[in-house]
Amino acid sequence: MTAVLGSTVKHRLPHKVSKLVGARLADGSLVDVELGPEGGHVVVTSVRPAAEPGPPADGTLNLRGYVLITAPAEPHAHLDKALTWDVLRPALGDLPGAIAAWREGSARFDEDSFRERAACAALALVRNGTTAVRTHVDVLPSGDPLRGIRAVAAVREQLRDLIDIEIVALIKDYSGVELLHGALDAGADLVGGSPHSTADPVAELTRLLDVAEQRCVGTDLHTDEFLAGDHHTIADYAARVRSWPQDRIRTASHCTRLGTLPRSELDELVPQIADAGLGVVTNPITNLYLQGRDHPVATPRGITAIGPLRRAGIPVAAGADNVRDPFNPLGRSDALETAALTVIAGHVPPEVAVEMVTDEARRVLGLPPAGPRVGARAELLAVRGVSLLDVLANAPADRLVIHRGAVVSVSETTTWTAQVERNR
Repeated sequence: MTAVLGSTVKHRLPHKVSKLVGARLADGSLVDVELGPEGGHVVVTSVRPAAEPGPPADGTLNLRGYVLITAPAEPHAHLDKALTWDVLRPALGDLPGAIAAWREGSARFDEDSFRERAACAALALVRNGTTAVRTHVDVLPSGDPLRGIRAVAAVREQLRDLIDIEIVALIKDYSGVELLHGALDAGADLVGGSPHSTADPVAELTRLLDVAEQRCVGTDLHTDEFLAGDHHTIADYAARVRSWPQDRIRTASHCTRLGTLPRSELDELVPQIADAGLGVVTNPITNLYLQGRDHPVATPRGITAIGPLRRAGIPVAAGADNVRDPFNPLGRSDALETAALTVIAGHVPPEVAVEMVTDEARRVLGLPPAGPRVGARAELLAVRGVSLLDVLANAPADRLVIHRGAVVSVSETTTWTAQVERNR
């Protein structure tokens, strides 16, 4: 069956494509893109100036009127918490309040609930163009502690042809390491936690990294998620993982304290972070919502030091974090929303913000390069628009998503606007 965007799309299963014609790239050029197999994967085999339109052909998608970019990768999600705001009805508040609301409220949810909500949230990511996600999943404080891990692992299997899901076991200091080992056995890929929020941050950091080293897995730690204080864990984190194998994941998420440190202290830390091979994830929407509530005047931004980190060659990705749960009542699972907030709150150029939710996010996740460039994996997003700035500003719903060289989602909208007659 010929697949041409703009016609009725009847496919219900992922279907392979071999050529994309008339696409506009981020640099404004119009191109035809060919896809093909290489080394067991589907990659971009050629990118050429767009030719004159020809008749529809099997395996060809007409992307005229669309901007083509690397498919976003979500570097920091909480699929287990997603879509619980309406059930829990938490009070508007700061990070400690949200943590308390979730700790109490999570007892209401069984494994089926975790699975259904996680699947719904993951499919929203796919519809908006995201084809890879790293999600933190709590080792829960009550009932069956691993029910969330098992549920999200089941969703990963269920949606394996649509999106790549990586699971971080998010454990608190009140849970023993045997549960962390159990989470890894149940399907988690990485060790997670929030050492800075414990009574003894260094001891908690050591406990988590000990398990990661024993299991030869990577880490993604909530790191220094506060705006003021004379302690931080990122230096100890960097020192410990500096000798790890180069390909082992080590990520520091949030790092909001870096954004409020005096420049002299920041200048001492940045080289240590770079030398350790750490990737950093900033999460503007949730941290802007949660943090700074106790600063009614000149409220600080809950954003890490994006500029200094990037100038040091440190990969910095931007994530959506929470979606309609006690930590954030909003969020639409759309990387373009995250990028737009990063422009406004992080003071980065639009093209950098898009890079932070696409290519840099893939780099932080340890994924191979993707996008509309020769040799890159065929993970692609086409959005209706005339330029990169246009699609970032308007976030059109009209999108086509390609995962592993196959179309996995198409969204099309229609609009009708009345004409107004003018008296002559």
